[in-house]
Amino acid sequence: MKFLHLADLHLGKRVNEISMLEDQKEILRQILSITDEEKPDGILIAGDIYDKPVPPQEAVQLFDEFLYQMSKRKRTDGSALQVFIISGNHDSAERIAFGSRLMDRTGIHLSPVYNGTVQPFCMQDRYGDVRVFLLPFIKPGNVRAAFPEEAEEIVSYTDAVRTAIRHMDVNASDRNVIVTHQFVTGAVRSESEEISVGGLDNVDASVFQAFDYVALGHIHGPQTIGRESVRYSGTPLKYSFSEVKQQKSVSIVELLAKGTVRIRTRELVPVHEMREIRGSYAELTARQNYAGNQVQDYLHITLTDETDIPDAIGKLRTIYPNLMKLDYDNQRTRMHQSLELKDRAEHRSPLELFQEFYKRQNNQEMSEEQRNFMKEMIESIWENES
Repeated sequence: MKFLHLADLHLGKRVNEISMLEDQKEILRQILSITDEEKPDGILIAGDIYDKPVPPQEAVQLFDEFLYQMSKRKRTDGSALQVFIISGNHDSAERIAFGSRLMDRTGIHLSPVYNGTVQPFCMQDRYGDVRVFLLPFIKPGNVRAAFPEEAEEIVSYTDAVRTAIRHMDVNASDRNVIVTHQFVTGAVRSESEEISVGGLDNVDASVFQAFDYVALGHIHGPQTIGRESVRYSGTPLKYSFSEVKQQKSVSIVELLAKGTVRIRTRELVPVHEMREIRGSYAELTARQNYAGNQVQDYLHITLTDETDIPDAIGKLRTIYPNLMKLDYDNQRTRMHQSLELKDRAEHRSPLELFQEFYKRQNNQEMSEEQRNFMKEMIESIWENES
């Protein structure tokens, strides 16, 4: 049984105020082309279809066309290609689930809003049954609502996913695949991902032990966690400059006899690459330095000039029209950063420094309860040292 695994399309996304919609159209065209070449039995799309719960109409139309084109594809035996889709944390679970029971008949399977019941889809090949489970992005509160009698035991995200899986009809003798959208402990994040407060959304990989392949979404860099068959496919496009060194791809997964899984990737080529370049204004605007280069790429430019260039971003965009980000690296900026850090360290209390660290890490202020807890911990440490 062969599957093509992708995730985190984030259709409708804007990066540094530049729409990625045309880039997304091209990358979906490439995925259709790879589908034609690979002839998989199923497509696994592991959440974050859209970038927002209420996506722009152009994004909805793009995904509608993509699904229509997928519905026209056939498996090698002539039957309909099966497409499995779940909602991610950026999606509206209700909007993704709309029409799911009708679309099942066409081979397009959309995860319903989680209510505690996850019915597998069964497929067959010469090795027997393959059961595909669709578990959309869930929080502990979703699972507590579904199983109120177990609410006290469902505290963490690991508890939530473990409970959800325990209530699935997983037959250990079959080959089992789960499509889900969570942050599995140990995954390397990118700047473009939404990070939960304090990293409390971690899910331990051990909860997926019963599955032969775990098709993950949520983390934007392609990677495996623990074992090769617990895998993030990553985004099909780069959505932040923290991803410039990543090679985007889709994962090709082949399930042979029970216990044998083969995984490889097919690379995706963007219309506009995302790059970082640096140098003085004179160097970057000298024709001999940019002629023949990919000036249409999405760029983060770092100027090394000691003095600011008036309207630098406007002037540079006459050569590099897709300049997304501009900053300086010189003696002044380095000194400013050093003095800023020194000032913070010398004139702020440990509690204030921790509060600032917390805000930068989680993009929100600490609660009063958290501040009191940290204050008591700091005081306790000082008392023990004195």
